Amino acid sequence: MEKKRYSKRTILQLGRYLFHYKWLLAAALACTLGSNLFALIGPRLTGYAIGAIEPGKGAVDFERVFYYAGWMVVFYVASAAMSYGLQVLMITISRKVVYKMRQDVFEKLLTLPVGYFDIHQTGDIISRISYDIDTVNASLSNDLVQILTTIITVVGALGMMVSISPKLVLVFAFTVPLSICLTKFITGKTRPLFRKRSAKLGELNGFVEEMITGQKSLNAYGREAYTIGRCDKRNKEAVDAYYRAEYYGSIVGPTVNFVNNLSLSLISVFGALLYLAGGMTIGDISSFVLYSRKFSGPINEFANIMSELQSALAAAERVFRLLEEEPESADLPEAAVLEEVKGDVSVEHVRFGYLPGKTIIHDLSFAAHPGRLIAIVGPTGAGKTTLINLLMRFYDPESGRILVDGQDARKVTRKSLRKSYAMVLQDTWLFTGTIYENLSYGKEDATMEDVVNAAKAARIHSFIKRLPQGYDTVLTDEGTNISKGQKQLLTIARAMLLNTRMLILDEATSNVDTRTEIEIQKAMRKLMEDKTCFVIAHRLSTIRNADLILVVNDGEVVEQGTHRELMDKDGMYRKLYQAQFE
Repeated sequence: MEKKRYSKRTILQLGRYLFHYKWLLAAALACTLGSNLFALIGPRLTGYAIGAIEPGKGAVDFERVFYYAGWMVVFYVASAAMSYGLQVLMITISRKVVYKMRQDVFEKLLTLPVGYFDIHQTGDIISRISYDIDTVNASLSNDLVQILTTIITVVGALGMMVSISPKLVLVFAFTVPLSICLTKFITGKTRPLFRKRSAKLGELNGFVEEMITGQKSLNAYGREAYTIGRCDKRNKEAVDAYYRAEYYGSIVGPTVNFVNNLSLSLISVFGALLYLAGGMTIGDISSFVLYSRKFSGPINEFANIMSELQSALAAAERVFRLLEEEPESADLPEAAVLEEVKGDVSVEHVRFGYLPGKTIIHDLSFAAHPGRLIAIVGPTGAGKTTLINLLMRFYDPESGRILVDGQDARKVTRKSLRKSYAMVLQDTWLFTGTIYENLSYGKEDATMEDVVNAAKAARIHSFIKRLPQGYDTVLTDEGTNISKGQKQLLTIARAMLLNTRMLILDEATSNVDTRTEIEIQKAMRKLMEDKTCFVIAHRLSTIRNADLILVVNDGEVVEQGTHRELMDKDGMYRKLYQAQFE
């Protein structure tokens, strides 16, 4: 019952998208009405033409035959012209709907919290914005036309048959309910299969995306055969789900076609009996048979597209589920905008866990005063990166608070808080564009001089100048045409370009050599004078000059102080430092 309600809601949501283009839809409806009504006149004219044979004499009134045949040509040509107009209109409508849907999905993705992307595969998300929306597009441009045509043709043909012989129409009182019951039964069984098909295709896309991303590691570990086996398993699941959905979905068409052929047989038998009893003419029987085909034909075609409709609804459900995801919680109504940030950060008794009941940070407290370099060290899983997520408000703490210049981070706007930081992560991100465009990404009004100065400070300027197009060199596919270390230096230069009071470096120099890392730290200290800098580092030799070193373990700051102060203690920092150099 829940799935059925969701399908109804999916149809309503699609209807809202269509309603955005109500005038185009009204024109399409007018074309549908005109095209089908003109086509419905033809069989009646056929009956009149056949009736032009004089009873008992076998003579033919050719003038009447040609008269009716001429009008048949006129109506059928008009019907074809309006049918063409309908196809053009529906293609236009579906294109606009799909454009709007993709736009809404992409905009929605930008409003979702970071946690959503932590638990959903990238490939599955891409599958929704590409394959699923394409499936909806195909259904709108083809199946919707068929549905409208079916409704108008069936109603019109039924009306014409009633006007010819109400008695003979009683045949459909048996066959139509039989068709409806069979169709409803079969589609009820196939609906979950199409949902499963879309889900399995999304899983397959997610797996392929993961394997392509990690191809080098895959080859390095010699796991090709193992990975092929895993891919085969997911591929088989997707293909089997696809086959079952299509197989059972294809049963509807032949079943309804059988019932329609049964109705035609009954019409032929009872029509002959009525003719012998003098209740119908040959022309009336001819027209009735043609109308019965027009009545049952669309029903049969509609049954044949039921599998496509089920597939489209399943795809639309996945799209709308994404659109209905809870966005990142809104700022408080009274949230202030951070202005003229000094960079005074305090973390007070913060407790946090990504999942309920699984606490990662238990009771974290420290203070970072303006202009100080704060280094955060500790073993893997201690909560270092989680702290950065909290500072940037990608997540909010369960208890405790984080203050920026004395203001609770939850009581200021996220946009102003995040713009107060420049951040460089271990996982570098560059987009397809020139080096200049990548470096100036966070500062729209940056001049070439600004970009060059930042590149020099990051020790990447000389490399850029050696490139054939210099700063106009185009980076492709996330910068795969340069090394990882160079990519990281570019992202550091991009962060340096921002006019912020606080900087976060999360293992940002892990892909450069130690000597270059020390030079970058020196340049960064000069660039970040009077600014607060948070650095997560594994190579402890690079943070010996930090103003404050926080040693985090099991979600708590177990030690804090300068390098010399911590080395004088026989604690965790000393053990971590000695482990790297002994």
